[in-house]
Amino acid sequence: MRASGRPLALFTNGSHVPPAVFAAGLRAAGLDVADDELLTPLRSVQSYLRARGGGSSVFLFAGAAAREYLVEADVSLVDDENADVVFVAHADSVDFDRLEHAARAVLRGARLLTASYAPAYAGANGPILSRGAMTAAAIAKASGARPAVVGKPSRAALRTIRDQLGVPTSEIAVIGDDLGMDVALGRLGGARTILVRSGISSRVELDGLAVSRRPDAVVDGIADVLDWL
Repeated sequence: MRASGRPLALFTNGSHVPPAVFAAGLRAAGLDVADDELLTPLRSVQSYLRARGGGSSVFLFAGAAAREYLVEADVSLVDDENADVVFVAHADSVDFDRLEHAARAVLRGARLLTASYAPAYAGANGPILSRGAMTAAAIAKASGARPAVVGKPSRAALRTIRDQLGVPTSEIAVIGDDLGMDVALGRLGGARTILVRSGISSRVELDGLAVSRRPDAVVDGIADVLDWL
């Protein structure tokens, strides 16, 4: 892909560590990925906040590394019920007092955001249940609010990708193995979508899907995309 001269970015919904940690892991595995090319909800939530005019105070559910990353990015974090936004990333532990304070903040008018609302994601030994989705669901149940996703699939995520690549969404190809995450992400902004059959959606029968949910193209493996470049 680099040899074709096209810019690229990778987006993962992982939010337990800063984006640079994911990039370092990929470099250790032999993939030449720069820190700023690795995008996560910790990046796209900043895009969401900027689109609201900036200056929003955020009640955060996240681990220490993610919290430190957002503080360094000048996101205003608070721990009270007057927050403008409640943002649920991955948290290793949650207590009922914080859940209640967050729910009360939402009842007062705070926007409830979550990195992802998928109940689980693929792991080497089967589905891994999402603690972030569990946390967001608890706050949603108590407050009556529906969480807004800022990771995949969301306009905030697509805007983050667009800004990183420096091209309009109509010139972006979103490539991934998940119809509900990757293809849905591209569909939000008119990007071209390519489903890779080697992943989580490998057994889905596309003929049974609504046209609006189908990818523009399907490949058996990511290497097949290279023939198009």
